[in-house]
Formats: sequence, C-alpha cells, structure tokens
Amino acid sequence: MSDNAKQPSHILLVDDDQSLLRLMTIRLQSEGFQVTAVEDGQAALKKINTGTFDLVLSDLRMPGLDGLSLFEEIMAIRSDIPVILMTAHGTISDAVEATQRGVFGFLTKPVDHDKLRELLGKALQHSKAAEPGEWCKEIITRSPEMLHVLDQAYRIAKREVSVLVTGASGTGKELLANAIHRASDRAGYPFVAINCGALPENLLESELFGHVKGAFTGAVTANQGLFREAHGGTLFLDEIGDMPMTLQVKLLRALQERQIRPVGSSKSVDIDVRVISATHKDLHKEMEEGSFREDLFYRLNVVNLKLPALKQRSEDIPLLARSLLKQSAERHGVKVTQFSEDAMQLLVKSDWPGNVRQLVNVVEQCVALTQTPVVPLHLVEQALSATRQSWPTLTEARDAFEQKYLFKLLKMTDGNVTRAAELAGRNRTDMHKLMKKHNLDAGDFR
Repeated sequence: MSDNAKQPSHILLVDDDQSLLRLMTIRLQSEGFQVTAVEDGQAALKKINTGTFDLVLSDLRMPGLDGLSLFEEIMAIRSDIPVILMTAHGTISDAVEATQRGVFGFLTKPVDHDKLRELLGKALQHSKAAEPGEWCKEIITRSPEMLHVLDQAYRIAKREVSVLVTGASGTGKELLANAIHRASDRAGYPFVAINCGALPENLLESELFGHVKGAFTGAVTANQGLFREAHGGTLFLDEIGDMPMTLQVKLLRALQERQIRPVGSSKSVDIDVRVISATHKDLHKEMEEGSFREDLFYRLNVVNLKLPALKQRSEDIPLLARSLLKQSAERHGVKVTQFSEDAMQLLVKSDWPGNVRQLVNVVEQCVALTQTPVVPLHLVEQALSATRQSWPTLTEARDAFEQKYLFKLLKMTDGNVTRAAELAGRNRTDMHKLMKKHNLDAGDFR
C-alpha cells in the first residue's frame, strides 16, 4: 500500500491484545509499512512525542487511556496525524461519536483486510493532501507554528463549520480565510469580504442583508447585500468584534435560520453561505463587558484558528522579504534583486509590531527609494523608522477619532450624558456604551 518502498509510511499500532498486536504487525509489514507496536495508550503517547508517524491505528476499548482519549491527547500534540480506531464491540453510536470528534475512520474486529487496506490508503492520501499546496499558495511560510495552523485550516475546510480567525492586526487573517475557501467544496462560488468596523451601523446592515428600493433616504435602487452575493460560497466578516449589538442579534438570527430579511422588506430570503469571521480583539473580554453576545460567539467560534505574530515566525521573514521584493520590483518595473546581507539581518532581528502588513510597507518603501539592484542597510533602517509607528487600520483610526470626539463632547457638555447624546445624534444607552468602550466617565467632566 505504500507508494514509496524506500520511505515506507510509519504506523503506530496500539492494542492491549498481544496476539492481535503481533498478527496486525505482521500483516501491515507484509504490505510494506514500517510498524511500531505498543500495548497501551500511555506508551503510544511517549512514542508520538519522540517519533515520526504517518498514522495511528488503535484499539478503542483499552484499560487506562482508551482509544478516544488517546485520540484527544494525540490531537493536542500532533493534529496532522490521522487516527483510525478498531473495536470488537463496535456500535453505531461508537462510530458516530468517534467520527464527530475528528477520528479519521472506524473499523470493527475481526478487521476485514480489504477494508483496512482501503481506509489506510485514504488516510495516508488525506495526510499528504493536507500539506501546503495550491490552496494556500499566497501564504509563504516554513514556520512549524504557521504550518500547524495551515494543517488545521485544511482539515476543517471541507467541514461545514464556522471558523473564527484570531490574531494581531496585519497577521494575514483574510489571506487564511480565502485559503480555507479555496480548499473547501465552496471554492467554485464567491468569496466575499467585509470589514465590520469600517462602516456605520445603518450602512453595515444594508451591506450585509441588502435593502429594497426606497427603504431609506438615498436607496434609489435595491441592493441584494453581501449574504446573497456570497450565495454558495464564503462570507468573511473581518473585525467582527466591532459589530454593533443590534446587528449582532440580526446576524445570529441569520446564521440560525439560514435566512435574511433585507432592510425595508417584509419577506425573508434563504441563504447558503459559510461564514468565516476574524478579530484582533479578545472576545472573551468583550463578552464580559457586555459588548459582544455570548450566543453569537459560540455560533461563530466552532473552530478557532490563531495566527502567530510575525515576530513568532522569524524564520519566515527572509522568505517573505524576498517574495515581496520580487513582486514590488515587477510591479514598479525596476531592477531590484535582493537585500544586502546586513539589511536582511536587520529585517530578521526587528520586532514587527505591525506584522506582515508592516513588512509589506517596508519593502515597498525600499523598492521605491533604492537606486541599486541590492537594497542597502540604510534604506531598511529608514523604512523601519518610518513604519515603526505603523499606519493604523481603518478600525483603529475610527476608534481613535471616536475617543477624541467623545472626550470633546463630554467636555463641552460638562459631563451631561443626555445633552452629549443629543449633540451626537444618539440615545443615552448608545452613549453610555460608547463611553464604556473608551473608558470615559461622565463624572470626570463635571
């Protein structure tokens, strides 16, 4: 069954029945596999921690650590290894529970040789397919931490589950969401993205759910909305933590009922969309403070993928820098081929508070200013200095403006929240929420 006789696939076999362990070992070795056999779950975990395996084939019912518990432990260490479970006491409920929790396959004893061969072949093909490829070609990495994220992303891509991507600004959350879309069964349909913090509430509602003609002043034509634009495909909701509470309720209802109601319409429309959301905020903290709905969080956060900061994947900086340099040089039509050795060393040693987005800006500045094929150290120093106070995202800029605006408003009204709300065109409840968001106390202005 192994495609490469020189490097046979390595199977970890786990069973407390010694005679069966010997029989299965002989059978698998005769098929060309390398086999390591152990008699219990704890011994298997030790092997996983110290060895390299392509697949785990384990008994379900074992004293101590049973097959499902072993699977959970393996996933915490190496989620890239497919696990197949066997049992002499197989039931439909066992198989359902095992596959729901992510076990690759389930076999009943006595094990049918043809079924075993087929399942092993599929599992090893699946493991090979999970390696970085065309679906994530825009994500350049050799970092083990990033490769682990990509492995998880590939494995959940074809499962109809909601995904929440977290990580600091500039780490590439939209790139990952798009890669998941390309690896999914929805790849032939649209990928539609929107930043939930970039629009005021009324416009965001219209953009998401659409509106009918005449629904509000300026609605001279109907708008189908992004949910319907993404029909059959994926809708990416960036900065979901900035979505107003009233819209959070409507989004939750849309996800639960798989229907939306355009603004100004009395009729609901069916939707078929997978939602991937992202945020740089701590949504657990937002829930505690009452600015993010707990029920929506659990609906969106079925699977959480956390992207590492660029500083945590410093081995990727030379790869990214060279790739970005080549792209920028081609785009601007200039002959810039590489960074000098000391310039590259500086890039690798830098902190990158703005992550990959900041690296892109640094490379763009270097390409724009260099007069030689090799980017010198002083240009990198200059570009790093210019981007150290990294350009804010639209959400960050809006938050900064909002805080200054509220500060001036409360100062003008001597901390009178009712008057401040009137001037801002908001109600008192909204004003109190905004003040809480920016840690402003009316008493400080009286």
